[in-house]
Amino acid sequence: MSDGALSQDEIDALLAGVDSSSFGAGSMDSGGSSGGGKNLSVLKDFLASTVQSLSSNLSMMTGSQISVSAPSLEQLDREAFVQKLPEMATAVKADFNSGFPGAHLYIMPENSAKKIASLMNQEENIELDDMALSVIGEVASQLTGTLITAISDKTGNKNVSSVSPEASNVPKAVVALPGGSFTMAEYKLTFENGEMSTLWEVFDSSVSDEMLSALGGGPEKSGMDAGFGMQQGAPMQNQMNDSMGMMGGAMGNQAQAMGGFGMGNPSTNVQSVQFPNLMQQQTSGEQGNIGLIMDVYMEMTVELGRTRKLIKEILGMGEGTIIELDKLAGEPVDILVNHKLIAKGEVVVIDENFGVRVTEIVSPMERMSDMG
Repeated sequence: MSDGALSQDEIDALLAGVDSSSFGAGSMDSGGSSGGGKNLSVLKDFLASTVQSLSSNLSMMTGSQISVSAPSLEQLDREAFVQKLPEMATAVKADFNSGFPGAHLYIMPENSAKKIASLMNQEENIELDDMALSVIGEVASQLTGTLITAISDKTGNKNVSSVSPEASNVPKAVVALPGGSFTMAEYKLTFENGEMSTLWEVFDSSVSDEMLSALGGGPEKSGMDAGFGMQQGAPMQNQMNDSMGMMGGAMGNQAQAMGGFGMGNPSTNVQSVQFPNLMQQQTSGEQGNIGLIMDVYMEMTVELGRTRKLIKEILGMGEGTIIELDKLAGEPVDILVNHKLIAKGEVVVIDENFGVRVTEIVSPMERMSDMG
């Protein structure tokens, strides 16, 4: 700021240990190669082509129809973006570690995160504890997987992968955003009951630059750059040629050296070579957010079977009453964590104690379908 004072967002960020050097950084390079000069329409069209898949994934995971609008794109800095956020926001860090390496994250209002977690867990008035945040992390994993599949199909780059998402619910001032200017995609979500919300997707400038290059929409020249290019291109070369006759061979040699430095051909496009990561990459289906719940206790139960009884039948029970369950003799028992089926097994006896030997792990897709 011009008067040297700190805004409240900057003060909150400093107290939380966030690097405040990125505040206002984007305003310094607006109009340059990492500012408003990018051909964002190419990236916007590509992201718009993925919204149908995003909507299908969200609807499948929540068991409720959620529609996603085509995004609007903007190049901005931290200070400008934080003004768009509610006071509390749920951010999911899902950086790319190969293909287009760099920062990438999803951000949504706290209330929207609670609604999605409630739909997925089929619980009302859910709190954003570690378990709920792991659910939001799984949503981000699926959305990132959709993006990776689409960009791989579009560009032929099969080395694109991301880290396991990490979700957190924090005040907007401490959301971990990329430094300097970055690219922000804003989607509108419409839930089945008509309620609307916003989902932001943030790409580090290096990620959006490389994606644009791969999609065939490299940086455009701004007005300042274009004018400078005209002076350094053919018109300037003509001016130098006219001057060489007057200034002698020394000036001619200098002009030749300058021309060899790339001034005579400003349209040369130099791209960096992308090498595949030597480490084995996780596929999108293997991504999870297990790191957040490693130290969280959960209730595990083994269920032999179930049945439904009338109240008068329950009141009439006594010693010796036999209750018939819905399981067949010899059929595997269900293993549940927090009342969600995760595996099946067989009952065993170990030193006069009952136990269960796991015989089958329920796949994540089966769990999702059961929740729906």
